[in-house]
Amino acid sequence: MQLIIVTGRSGSGKTIALRVLEDLGYYCVDNLPITLLPTLVHAVIEQYNKVAVSVDVRNMPIEASELTDSLEFLPDQIKPEILYIDSSEAVLLRRFAETRRLHPLSKNELPLSDALQAELALLEPLAERATWRIDSSDLSVHQLSEQVAERALGKSASRLIVVFQSFGYKYGLPSDLDYAFDARILPNPHWEPSLKALLGTDPAVQHFFQQQPLMTKFIHQVENFLATWLPYFQRSNRSYLTIGIGCTGGQHRSVYIAEQLAERFQGQPFKVQVKHREAPRHRPISPL
Repeated sequence: MQLIIVTGRSGSGKTIALRVLEDLGYYCVDNLPITLLPTLVHAVIEQYNKVAVSVDVRNMPIEASELTDSLEFLPDQIKPEILYIDSSEAVLLRRFAETRRLHPLSKNELPLSDALQAELALLEPLAERATWRIDSSDLSVHQLSEQVAERALGKSASRLIVVFQSFGYKYGLPSDLDYAFDARILPNPHWEPSLKALLGTDPAVQHFFQQQPLMTKFIHQVENFLATWLPYFQRSNRSYLTIGIGCTGGQHRSVYIAEQLAERFQGQPFKVQVKHREAPRHRPISPL
């Protein structure tokens, strides 16, 4: 049996994720008290080979040891995947304002921001065990659904999905990264007038980087590191691994490196994806 536990802060997208899993053929249970998980699994193990449950802050045990016990009481052959979905506090505050929903912990006139912080702390024991993480801050409903489906299908196929994601440090570190490589030490086309407005996918920028020995060395060493360790992640039944490449603005260096690494790992026993987080911020302008 495949078992997925969906959790995360209120407003982050747990309901959407559970709906996607149901569409993929999972037997789904919403808002299950975590202490009842072993009972549920033993009851349906002969009927269903794919089960997903959502757990929110109201269903968390008071003692962390109860969570450990609940997971240990599962049948030995079941290794649950834990999907933890979260968003930035600013985004969660906006979503609650738009929907006018009451936060589960908003009792005794507790401010919403305090309720979100309390929820974060209460979910920490489960978050620490997460095997998947999704930051839904900048995702539409469709994009979140797509990511959940990709991960679930990746797990079903027992094929590691490796995502190379470029980003700009000036806009914050993505919260769902497994590794982050800092490319800000490398030569920057930003200071070349003819290249400043272009992207790392532009041929002129690529040519610039191809003339930089430090860039070649950086890519080579990151490639060697990943080539060494990706097979171990594959064998450990990981479904998804996100490799972040960051530069200052997420326009030139990180984009180029992410594309180069993705190209080098294509054709290997992994499903490779490339995502450029800052792409909507930058519009390439051809030089005159």
